[in-house]
Amino acid sequence: MKQKDENQYVKRTQKDYSYTFKLSVVEEIERGELGIRAASRKYGIQSHSTITNWLRKYGTFDWYNKTHLNLSKSPEQKLLELEQKVKLLEKQKASLEKKLEFTDKKAIFFDMMIDIAEEELKIPIRKKYSPEQSNDSKNSTKKA
Repeated sequence: MKQKDENQYVKRTQKDYSYTFKLSVVEEIERGELGIRAASRKYGIQSHSTITNWLRKYGTFDWYNKTHLNLSKSPEQKLLELEQKVKLLEKQKASLEKKLEFTDKKAIFFDMMIDIAEEELKIPIRKKYSPEQSNDSKNSTKKA
């Protein structure tokens, strides 16, 4: 028996790709971010002709007159795009919330470390300014 290579792609059919996925690949190619072959490698699409078919179906390029079309999108397409953007924003929000929680915990940890160091070493590490001292120091530097 032959063993499959890890780099070998699993054969897929058109039904395996969602409509939003197809639109996002087409949009990425039309913006010039990727070429057809680069997109097929990036997303594991076996044939570049599959992407070419998507470009003909969903793209803004008029293949017969060789010009770009500025077709208005159907309400379903707009809705799908908005749903996709909402999902992306929700993922970004969740990621940022995790980062915020981590940085908050980190700040608390550092405060605790400074408190412990101040207690054990009997050295004031934090600078403690009163509002009067900071104003006096500003005035004395201006006069000099």
